[in-house]
Amino acid sequence: QLQLVESGGGLVQPGGSLRLSCAASGFTLDGNAIGWFRQAPGKEREGVSCISSSDGRAYYKDSVKGRFTISRDTSKNTVYLHMNSLKPEDTAVYYCAADPRPWLCSVRLYQTDYNHWGQGTQVTVSS
Repeated sequence: QLQLVESGGGLVQPGGSLRLSCAASGFTLDGNAIGWFRQAPGKEREGVSCISSSDGRAYYKDSVKGRFTISRDTSKNTVYLHMNSLKPEDTAVYYCAADPRPWLCSVRLYQTDYNHWGQGTQVTVSS
């Protein structure tokens, strides 16, 4: 059974940091594009970052560039989203998703491309 499980969300003050994890089971992340998406209350889900697990190439949404870093640990079959300098507008449920086209991350980050999704983890940035 293909499964993605996110963890690491929580409540953090503005300016703080969190590291989200996306652990895969039932398949290997190698050869897949892995995307991080988020959905804030009342808003549509949006792409935040993605990484090609075959060559490590990454993409970031403009508003998170310089603050978020996506990385992968192939030995743990896990992708991470390191989030620094968090802002209240980063508050959302964060989801990871996988697609078997590793080049996809170099072209676009559309949620409709991804078929395998995790259950999401809540990130709340508030003082």
